[in-house]
Amino acid sequence: MTTHLPRQPRTKAQDLPPLESGDRLTRPEFERRYLAAPHIKKAELIEGIVYVASPLRFQQHAEPHSRLHGWLWTYQISTPELRLGIEPTIRLDLDNEPQPDIVLILDEAVGGKAKLTDDGYLEGVPELVVEIAASSAAIDTGSKKQAYRRNGVLEYIVWQSFENQLDWFNLVEGEYRSLPVNKDGIIRSQAFPGLWLAVEALLNNQMARVLEVLQLGLNSPEHGEFVKQLTKA
Repeated sequence: MTTHLPRQPRTKAQDLPPLESGDRLTRPEFERRYLAAPHIKKAELIEGIVYVASPLRFQQHAEPHSRLHGWLWTYQISTPELRLGIEPTIRLDLDNEPQPDIVLILDEAVGGKAKLTDDGYLEGVPELVVEIAASSAAIDTGSKKQAYRRNGVLEYIVWQSFENQLDWFNLVEGEYRSLPVNKDGIIRSQAFPGLWLAVEALLNNQMARVLEVLQLGLNSPEHGEFVKQLTKA
């Protein structure tokens, strides 16, 4: 279920300018205009600039989204103290309030850097962010990527659906580096031990193979040790 800002406007819509792509706003002003525009289903503030989302195509967005969510959901239910969310609004910093396609976070109780606010949104830094980039590819691989990097998001996955290309970045000394694909075609997360991805299988909709490889990761010694650490914490 898509999470949107609450629709109880703090001020009348006619008292505010409309929310439009390209607006340069502070985060509080962005929230005020978004709250007053219930017809807008998704909008983000990236580096102080507003991006209002276009309608989403099934093959280029909805279907890739479902594959990635199924893979991450399987990992989450096998790993304690993790939280998984679809399209949450994140108060990242004063110039950035993105609404990424998926986030996987550590619970605050075990040292997670993102927390739930009193009004039910995320504030802070998720450990893993996932974006499906179609027409928004330039944003997701450009200014949005830089905002995530600067704020310390440990891992960032971008699936460029038109090119059918997936990139998985890991934060190393303040810079994003691509995680390597091993000789078996598998990428292994550094932030979440046991989170393994058969990249070509995912891109070709061979989800049985994707889940088979993930299960190997879940059965690995490193995932077992990760579960022990989380349980102790």
